[in-house]
Amino acid sequence: MMGLLSPILFLFLLFLSHFSFCSQATEVNQSQFFTLMKHSLSGKSLSHWDVEAPYCNYTGVSCNSGGDVVKIDVSGWFLTGYFPADICTYLPQLRILRLGKNLLRGEFPASIVNCSLLEELNITKSSLTGTLPDFSPMASLRLLDLSYNHFTGQFPMSVMNLSNLELLNFNENINFTLWQLPENISRLTKLKSMILSTAMVHGKIPPTIGNMTSLIDLELSGNYLVGQIPVEIAKLKNLQLLELYYNQLTGEIPNEFGNLTQLIDLDMSVNRLTGKIPESLCKLPNLQVLQLYNNSLTGEIPSMIGNSTTLRILSLYDNNLTGKVPPYLGASSKLIALDLSENSLSGELPPEVCKGGKLIYFLVLQNQFYGQLPETYQRCQSLLRFRVNSNQLRGSIPEELLGLPHVSIIDLNSNNFEGPIARTIGNAKNLSELFLQGNRISGVIPLEISRAGNLVKIDLSNNLLSGPIPPEIGKLRKLNLLLLQGNRLNSSIPDSLSCLKSLNVLDLSNNQLTGPIPESLCQLLPNSINFANNHLSGPVPPNLIKGGLAESLSGNPDLCVSVYFNLSGTKFPTCPQINSRKRVSCIWAIGISVVVVVIGAILFLKRRYSRERKVMEQDEILSLSSFSYVQNFHKVSFDQHEIIEALVDKNIVGHGGSGTVYKILLNNGEAVAVKKVWSQKTKDPSIEDNFFLDGGLKTEVETLGSIRHKNIVKLYCYLSSSDLNLLVYEYMPNGNLWDALHRGKSILDWPTRHRIALGIAQGLAYLHHDIKPPIIHRDIKSTNILLSAEYQAKVADFGVAKVLQARGGKDSTTTIIAGTYGYLAPVIDI
Repeated sequence: MMGLLSPILFLFLLFLSHFSFCSQATEVNQSQFFTLMKHSLSGKSLSHWDVEAPYCNYTGVSCNSGGDVVKIDVSGWFLTGYFPADICTYLPQLRILRLGKNLLRGEFPASIVNCSLLEELNITKSSLTGTLPDFSPMASLRLLDLSYNHFTGQFPMSVMNLSNLELLNFNENINFTLWQLPENISRLTKLKSMILSTAMVHGKIPPTIGNMTSLIDLELSGNYLVGQIPVEIAKLKNLQLLELYYNQLTGEIPNEFGNLTQLIDLDMSVNRLTGKIPESLCKLPNLQVLQLYNNSLTGEIPSMIGNSTTLRILSLYDNNLTGKVPPYLGASSKLIALDLSENSLSGELPPEVCKGGKLIYFLVLQNQFYGQLPETYQRCQSLLRFRVNSNQLRGSIPEELLGLPHVSIIDLNSNNFEGPIARTIGNAKNLSELFLQGNRISGVIPLEISRAGNLVKIDLSNNLLSGPIPPEIGKLRKLNLLLLQGNRLNSSIPDSLSCLKSLNVLDLSNNQLTGPIPESLCQLLPNSINFANNHLSGPVPPNLIKGGLAESLSGNPDLCVSVYFNLSGTKFPTCPQINSRKRVSCIWAIGISVVVVVIGAILFLKRRYSRERKVMEQDEILSLSSFSYVQNFHKVSFDQHEIIEALVDKNIVGHGGSGTVYKILLNNGEAVAVKKVWSQKTKDPSIEDNFFLDGGLKTEVETLGSIRHKNIVKLYCYLSSSDLNLLVYEYMPNGNLWDALHRGKSILDWPTRHRIALGIAQGLAYLHHDIKPPIIHRDIKSTNILLSAEYQAKVADFGVAKVLQARGGKDSTTTIIAGTYGYLAPVIDI
C-alpha cells in the first residue's frame, strides 16, 4: 500500500510545483505589461503606480481571486503616447479595457482583437487614426465604444458578427468611406444602444432594423440617409431615444410611431419630411422631447399635445404649420423650451406655458399670432430668451415682463404693442439684448434702464417715444448698439454717451433733437453713427467731418462748420464769424503760433542735418516720410517722426505676409508695434486707381481703428503716402499663440489656455454679431492671435487682409488676400 501511495504523492507534489511555476510566470508577465505602459505612455496619473507595489493595488486596475488582471480603466487620465501591443499575451484574463479620453498616438492597437474574453472595450475620444481590423474574434464583446476618433477606410462590418453586443458606438467618425446599414444588422438581437451619428452612413434605413427589439437607444443623426422612415421601427417596443436629425429623409412620419409607448426623446429635425404631425405621436405617455424643426410639415399642431404631463421640449420651428396652438399647452407639464418660430400659426398665444415654472426659452417669432401678451408671462421667472417678434400682437407689454431677473434676450419687434416702457426694466440685471423696434410704444425712455447693467444691444427705433434721451444711459458701459431713430425724442444729445466706450452703432436720426453735437462723442468714433433729420444746431465737431460722417448729419439745417475746418466738398454753411476784437486776438495768436512753429522748424532742421547720416535703410524711409494721409484712432503720445526714425533693422521682430513688423520703444517708455507696408504701383500708368492702398480703402482702415474690444488688438493710427504705409498697433509682449505653444519659455497651463480660447471666441463673436456691418476674419490661426503681458488673447490681422488688396482699376472685382495662403473660411452673408 505504501508503495502505491508514493508515486501518487510524487505526482501531486510535481503538479503543485508546476502550478506554482506557472503562477509565478503569469505574475511576471502581467507585471511586465504595466512596466511597458509606464514606458510607452506619459501622464501625471501614472505616477501613482508604484513599481514596488502589487499591480492589483494600482489605481484603475482590478484582479480576480486568482491574481489575474480582469479590468484596466485609465479613462480620462489625459495620457499621451502609444498603447503597448499584445496586451492579452500579458493579460489573458482581461475582461474590461477602458482607454477613453486620452491622447493616444497612432492607429487602433490591432492586437486587442486577440482578447477573446474581452467584454468591454472603450477607446472613445482618444485621437486614434487609421483603419480598423476584423473584430470577429472578439465573440465575448458586449460593449464597443470607439466614438470621437479619426478612423479612416471602410467601416468594420465584422461588428455585425458580434452577437453578444449590447452597445455599439461609432459616433463622430467622419473619415470613414460612405457605407450602408446592412440588412443583416438584425443579427444583433441583444443590442440595446446603437449610436452611429455622424459616421458617414448613407442610403436607406433597412426595414430589418425593426427586428432589433432590444434597442433602447437608436441614434443615426448627422448622416446621409435617404428615403422614407421605415414603419418597422414602430416594432421597437423598448425604444426610449430615437434620433434621426440632420439627414435627407423624406415622406411622412409613420402614424404607427404611436406604438412606441416607452419613447422619451424623438428628434427628426432637419430632414425633408412632409405631411401632418401624427396625433398618435402626441399621445405618447412618456414623451419628454419632440423636435421636428426645419422640415416641410403642414397642418395644425395636434391638440392632444396640450394634455401631455411629461413634455419638456417642443421644437417645431421652420415648417409650414398653420392653425392655433393648443391653448392648454404647458398647463400639465413642466415645459423647458418652446420654439414654434417661422411657421404660419395664428390665434392667441397659449397662456399656461409657464405654469410648470421651468420655462427657459419661449420663441414664436415670424408667425401670425394676434391678441395681447398673456399677463401670466410676467411670472415666468425662469425665462432666459423671450422672442415674439414679427407677429400681429397688440396691447401693452406686461410691466413685470421687462424686469424678469434671468432673461437675457427680449425681442418684441415688429408688432403693434403700445403704451410705455415699464420702469421695472431696471430689475432685468441679466438682460443683454432689448429689441422693441417697429411698434407703437410711447412715453419716455425710463431712466431706470441704466440699472440693467449688462445691456449690450438696445433697439427702440420706429416707435412713438418722446422726451429726452436719459443721460443715465451713459452708465451702460457694455453697450455697443443703441438705435433710437424714428421716434419723437427731443432735448439735446447727452454728453454722457461719450462714456459708452464699447459703442459701435449709434443712430439718433429722424427725431426732434436740438442743441449742439457734443464734442466728446468724437472720442468714440463708432463704426456707424447717424444724427440725420433732427433740429441740431451749432458747429459740427471737426472729427466727424474728417471721419467721413458728413452724410449722417444731413437734414439738420442749423448745423455749420467752422471756417478753419470747412473742408472742400462739405454741404454745411460756415459758422458765423466772431466779433472784430476777438478776430484780431485770434489773428495775433495764430501769427505768433506760426512764427514759433517756423523758428522751431528751422532749429529742428538745422539740428537734424547736423547729425551724421543714418544707415541707408533709415535714409530711405525718412525720405518718404511726407504722409499725405494721417489718421489717429486713439489718443497718442508720439509723433510720426519718432516712429519713422525707429524703423531700423535692429527693431524688426517679424515678417508677415503683408509687411514687416517693428517693436518701437517710445520716448515715454511705452512700446508699440508698427507694421510697414510698401505701396506698389501697377505697371499700367493708364489705370487711375493704381496704388496698393488707395484713398477709397482708407475708410476701411478707419473702420478697423474704430473697433474697441478687449480681445481685438488696438490700432492706434494709420499713416499713408504714395510710397509707404504704416499701421501702429499696441505691442503684445508675449507674441503670438503659436510661439507660446511651441517656443514659449514656460508651458501654458490649462486655465491659461482656457482663458485664451475664451478670449478668442469673445473677440470673434464681437466681430460677427456686435458691429454693423459684420467683419469676417477669414484667416484665424494661432499666429494671428496675440498675447498681452497677462496672456489675454487679442485677435489680429483681420482687417488688414481685407484692406491690403490689389485693385485693377475702377471696375475690377478681383481681390488678392494679403498674408498667408492657408485655410480661408468662406465669407457668408449674415
